[in-house]
Amino acid sequence: MDRSVPVAHTEDIELYQRTYYSLLRSSEPIRLRSLEETHSTMNSTIHHHAASPEIDMSALVYSALRLPECVPHTSTIVMGQMEEVFEREGYNVTLWETVRARARRRKFYFNSTDNTLAASIASVSDIDDLIPCLVAFQIEWNKINQKLNNSSLKNRLMQQYRPSATLQIDLMEEVRAALDLDSSAITKLSKIWPGTQFVENLRLAVTQRLDIRGIVLGSGLSDYRRSVQFWWGQVDKGASEKNIDLSVQPIYFVSSNTHSFVNAITGTAWNHRDEIIKFIQQENPENLAEEYERIASEDNGQLRNFLYYSLGRYLPHQSCSPKVKAAASADESAAGIVRIQEPHCLDVEAQVFELSKISKEFIDPRAGAFTSNEWTLLAQSNALIFNIDYPLGMAAYHLLSQISAATWRTLGIYIVGKAATLNGRVGDVMLPNVVFDDHSRNSYLFRNCFTARDLAPLLNYGTVFDNQKAVTVRGTFLQNHNFMHVFYEEGYTDIEMEAGPYLSSIYEDIYPRRYPLNEIVNLFINAPYDIGLIHYASDTPISKRQTLLSTSLSYAGVDSTYASTLAVLRRILKQEIDRQRELAPSPPIEKSADEPVPPIIPIASQNNADAKQAVSNGH
Repeated sequence: MDRSVPVAHTEDIELYQRTYYSLLRSSEPIRLRSLEETHSTMNSTIHHHAASPEIDMSALVYSALRLPECVPHTSTIVMGQMEEVFEREGYNVTLWETVRARARRRKFYFNSTDNTLAASIASVSDIDDLIPCLVAFQIEWNKINQKLNNSSLKNRLMQQYRPSATLQIDLMEEVRAALDLDSSAITKLSKIWPGTQFVENLRLAVTQRLDIRGIVLGSGLSDYRRSVQFWWGQVDKGASEKNIDLSVQPIYFVSSNTHSFVNAITGTAWNHRDEIIKFIQQENPENLAEEYERIASEDNGQLRNFLYYSLGRYLPHQSCSPKVKAAASADESAAGIVRIQEPHCLDVEAQVFELSKISKEFIDPRAGAFTSNEWTLLAQSNALIFNIDYPLGMAAYHLLSQISAATWRTLGIYIVGKAATLNGRVGDVMLPNVVFDDHSRNSYLFRNCFTARDLAPLLNYGTVFDNQKAVTVRGTFLQNHNFMHVFYEEGYTDIEMEAGPYLSSIYEDIYPRRYPLNEIVNLFINAPYDIGLIHYASDTPISKRQTLLSTSLSYAGVDSTYASTLAVLRRILKQEIDRQRELAPSPPIEKSADEPVPPIIPIASQNNADAKQAVSNGH
């Protein structure tokens, strides 16, 4: 191993991981409180005050948003890869209530009869994400329990509770004082527990400490592979129903989100901008009416980004016109877009775009100006854009490995996603060409097909940094300041969770063996297709600046999202035009009238000549 590769694992982080993996091998549920000491000792950047008696509001908000609202009522959490794994252990989750987390795509089922929560896991990264979130939530919830029981507020809260009750202003101030929080912290708490839920949870916290137990039902690698194979079966079936053959047609693989490519290709938001703007001015969700007034006169792409974002608020709203909903569906169909939204076990939507059906009339003009002849070449294409909703951690490895094995030919792999930045600002874009993967301990070197000049003209707010070094971590909780500073000193400024697993899968698609461990891996030489990684900053973990983790998606986030999307879309279209140009038959060569006519060779002689040539060529 080259010693220049940073080894930033602290003993405390490794101890925490070893502890919960060893305990979860148990055949019976384990108590998560047995993990609280090692969790606190780890000194996570997200849960820096875990060991303190004071409430760590940032950790509580972060974990609450990534867990379903029924967690305060949960006594046991059961983790498994797919419904059949739960069923073979006696958990018929299909009959349970389906619940969701607000800030994490994962399938949850809740049985209120015995307060059991079932969680679908697609890889070990889900365990590395779920367990620390649950432990953090339990620690902070029990701090609330202790503080409320040590105050004179307990009886008043129990008396105050009614199904439709909301806290009066004076009582809210007493709660703030009892919990020893400032006004901004109590406001955050009231937002993650809105309306009557705030009162209900406080009342529950007075009477009940959390003591959650957890168990993993299927921990073998084959269980994860089986769930991904089932997912692929559902995706392949959905595509086949639209006469798309994923085993024959070449693909450009994209990992991003489920809205930006659709918006950039269909033209729905732009074509119905009057209805969207009217909705924004009347309803003013997230104060978007003020934002519209600020950008309405500008013509640098901000208006389109605004409309794309606003369309996501308009379509699900009760005031949305049925005409616009029908148009959105028709536009997707006309653009050759197929959605597979519920591929059963994994909560990862897949989308298939037929390049031949993309229309120059509706596509975002920032995606590139092509000639009529180039659009004609695109119309002849049989290639597809295969886009999946950005998975979590090692699920990226399993999914791309399955897709690579099941499809005929990959023409490019483009990864777009959020990351934390150690030296930039929220909304900046980072383009790495070195990735250290904490799973494999490999350092991957590759040629990123994107440079700063590809994205800078598309950005209105952020800055693009290319030639960056990224580190793929195992989980958001599984890092502390020491961990980050070791990498920062080595020039790593981009922290995320999926690039390493994706590059491990790419390695196996290129080379005839499993990805190595603890090596420097050079993908410059043998990669037969584009590799493009774009990360936009959503967090600044060693900065005091505000982050997207604690706020709703800002326009800095929208700006970098669509700059990334348009850069990928432009690259794919250009690559496919060039490919179609190479595949196009050469025009016949016109001969001049005075050019000598070649002699006519008898058929037998020609056959003998062909045979001699074949032998000389080694056939």
